[in-house]
Amino acid sequence: MLNAWHLPVAPFVKQNKDQLTITLWLAGENPPQRVTLRAENDNEEISLSMHKLRSQPQPGVTAWRAAIDLASGQPRRRYSFKLLWPDRQLWFTPQGFSRFPPARLEQFAVDVPDNGPQWVADQIFYQIFPDRFARSQSREPAPNVYYHHAAGHDIVRREWDEPLTAQAGGSTFYGGDLDGISEKLPYLKTLGVTALYLNPVFTAPSVHKYDTEDYRHVDPQFGGDNALLRLRHHTQQQGMRLILDGVFNHSGDSHPWFDRHNRGTDGACYNPHSPWRDWYHFSADGVALDWLGYASLPKLDFCSQSLVNEIYRGEDSIVRHWLKAPWSMDGWRLDVVHMLGEGGGARNNLHHVAGITQAAKETQPEAYVVGEHFGDARQWLQADAEDAAMNYRGFTFPIWGFLANTDISYDPQSIDAQTCMAWMDNYRAGLSHQQQLRMFNQLDSHDTARFKSLLGKDVARLPLAVVWLFTWPGVPCIYYGDEVGLDGNNDPFCRKPFPWQPEKQDTHLLELYQRLAKLRHQSQALRHGGCQVIYAEDNVVVFVRVLNRQRVLVAINRGQACEVVLPASPLLRVAQWQHKEGNGLLADDILTLPAISATVWMGH
Repeated sequence: MLNAWHLPVAPFVKQNKDQLTITLWLAGENPPQRVTLRAENDNEEISLSMHKLRSQPQPGVTAWRAAIDLASGQPRRRYSFKLLWPDRQLWFTPQGFSRFPPARLEQFAVDVPDNGPQWVADQIFYQIFPDRFARSQSREPAPNVYYHHAAGHDIVRREWDEPLTAQAGGSTFYGGDLDGISEKLPYLKTLGVTALYLNPVFTAPSVHKYDTEDYRHVDPQFGGDNALLRLRHHTQQQGMRLILDGVFNHSGDSHPWFDRHNRGTDGACYNPHSPWRDWYHFSADGVALDWLGYASLPKLDFCSQSLVNEIYRGEDSIVRHWLKAPWSMDGWRLDVVHMLGEGGGARNNLHHVAGITQAAKETQPEAYVVGEHFGDARQWLQADAEDAAMNYRGFTFPIWGFLANTDISYDPQSIDAQTCMAWMDNYRAGLSHQQQLRMFNQLDSHDTARFKSLLGKDVARLPLAVVWLFTWPGVPCIYYGDEVGLDGNNDPFCRKPFPWQPEKQDTHLLELYQRLAKLRHQSQALRHGGCQVIYAEDNVVVFVRVLNRQRVLVAINRGQACEVVLPASPLLRVAQWQHKEGNGLLADDILTLPAISATVWMGH
């Protein structure tokens, strides 16, 4: 049986001035007589002969090598391997061997040069829903109670320890604010967090703030503009990054541009001659198109050049404004960005998403632009319309299926290890290595049930998912409270106040998060390495992260205690494995895994 190994990192890929050296390792019976490298020059397929190296990288392993010229061609270098015998051929790609040539977008890909934000892969993000994370000790919560039109009643104020109920989900405030976040930065540092993603902070009537009323000011409920400036100052002092949530698909109906509630701003809702009328899409009988049936969220129409200038193109557009001093934010998370577009729909969507990203990069070259996509985000990523996506499809949902037996519709889903890894590898195959490292990996978010609650009776599997979060390619993001065992079903219950009393926290889980964050910060392979699935059968997943001589081996077992014989792989040949996390044992090529366990080893 023939085996092949290649990952788009060193030692398999190395740059030497204007040459990118590509190496393939082969071992086994009946090796090919020739190997060619299928590469590209300005999107045109080219075939490069590979030569067999005289020296073996390891006993029994043969290396083939070719070089890609970096002086020409596009920065995204796509390639695969064509193995040739006198009477047949095989192709080798990120998904293994194939008898026919791979799709162009399912080949190995590295970005040389890499123009994406260089800081992202080294981060551990933390997502905060501002009203529910922490209430400042230095200021009283905003006292004003107002009528929330979308809900049809006054907003509700609750004390921090009052239980959340299903009533008034978008109108119930607990008083969390931005100064509260500032005061908790020392806690986040001890957790290992280096970057924050905040749900919307701009003025809006709801607790979630996705119904924007003013894109240029921070909501007084959260402390106003000065509180955000203080938070920015404190995060910069701590060396922490900060990205904001940009809601540009729709505004709120209370925005002066729309003014459904007749506050006298000459808004578009009732005035066909409003200066903002063409910023929204109206039907023939004058009804504004809204987002998914929510009348309080009228959809913005990017046919309007003045709207485009206001949102992203203009020199002081909203996108640019918050990336400039004194705010100097590190990037944007873009809400439902695949739906944004012209004519009340998503026409010319890619053009405008790319425009937002371009404006961000022109203003702050290292800005991180991450799109929210519950579906397949690769169309946007392959077009470089954004740096990364919230990795629901490539990370969250496969893990939900494998560990919690559910899908995003909360329908039953039963998949084994082989299916789970095929799913995750298939998704990764459509992205360059650098894009994979910047994908925004989460177990859950403000838009889903908490993973702990999804697990139900299988809650013992929770640590397995946490280990996976910190060891899979991509940047891990912790949804606030997950690290102390906060539970909750779908919105609004996934948005409970953070339980700050120590007796309400799962300290063992918190310590696991801290250990894994430390491990990730210590390991170049976990932050920048390639990833190879070594074993995936029934209940057990084993993968290795690789960078130069560094190895990190991860074994996940959702089922009963078992022994696994690892297949022979040169990627696993290290001088010594050091046990770092979990209770599994590794002796020669045999893994002994306890029931429901996750174990991590490091090797050089």
